[in-house]
Amino acid sequence: MIPLQNLDAGRFDSPAILKRLASASRQLAELKGVATSIPHQGILINTLTIQEAKDSSAIENIVTTHDELFQGDLSPHNSLKPAAKEVLRYRHALWTGFEAVRQTGLLTNNHIVAIQSQLEQNHAGFRKLPGTTLKDGSGNVVYTPPQEPDEILLLMRDLERFINDETLSEADPLIKMALIHHRFESIHPFYDGNGRTGRILNVLYLVKAGLLDTPILYLSRHIIQTKADYYRLLQSVRTDDAWEAWIVYLLTAVERTAAQTITTIHQIRQLLLDTKHRIRKSHKFYSQDLINHLFTHPYTKIEFLQRDLNISRPTASAYLEALCADSFLVKRKVGRTNYFIHPALVSILTEVSGDA
Repeated sequence: MIPLQNLDAGRFDSPAILKRLASASRQLAELKGVATSIPHQGILINTLTIQEAKDSSAIENIVTTHDELFQGDLSPHNSLKPAAKEVLRYRHALWTGFEAVRQTGLLTNNHIVAIQSQLEQNHAGFRKLPGTTLKDGSGNVVYTPPQEPDEILLLMRDLERFINDETLSEADPLIKMALIHHRFESIHPFYDGNGRTGRILNVLYLVKAGLLDTPILYLSRHIIQTKADYYRLLQSVRTDDAWEAWIVYLLTAVERTAAQTITTIHQIRQLLLDTKHRIRKSHKFYSQDLINHLFTHPYTKIEFLQRDLNISRPTASAYLEALCADSFLVKRKVGRTNYFIHPALVSILTEVSGDA
């Protein structure tokens, strides 16, 4: 594999790429701006990253539902189904990477290893044994990634430099994201979790490059809808040097998912303003902290509200019961636990991915 910085940036100036790049850049800039209309950014990070976690995991046939995930936020980890555990680990890994990028301004191999470790719950690090191959649906080997530990380490060091040194390539950051994603998936540096780690790197690179402030672009929705094209185009670059089609594909993913996310944020913001107005009008216990809580946790319970608002358990219970009486929330009893569900918010979030 030649270093990415040795690719002539001029080859990415084709009309097809430049047209799609302009559209994707506009949508991404609008998304970055629209996200600031939600004053409490934890609302978007908590709700939208679970969408990315759910869809990215589904690409690897790890399938769960919003109901399981929202309940999972409130339940002891050992009580969750295996798929829900894996999806929530994805969100935790995304948070781990986001905090590292925010604090250091870098996206290093140490960060990448930490992300994969969170996903897979192991500390195996980069591959040290040969034998890893990529197969198609029929079990045929379609690609053999680098096998030697020294080569894997060398390639990952080259990739780390390309990610963090802006002087190595004149290509636009969105094009660099496409190059980085392809190179990471082709190195396939881990025994497990390469796909999900690579998709986390996509959005973290956009944050590092300043194109987003928070990791709220979930490209996995587009990838899962076009899964066959995704794998076909990955392989076409390896066999035919077909970079243009691959870059156009990922720029299209950015454009479309940014537009969808903008719509979702507008819906959340409108619901937030409406809910804020109605609760303030009807209940003396209204506070901004209460609103933030209701929109950060699509499912909540007494202990969570008690903690976030620093109130007593009886007071938290009374607040939640009053909100149920006015149809802001719906109470559901599962086992011995009462969950309080925010149905209007859940409806917006489930509509995003088509989950019923």
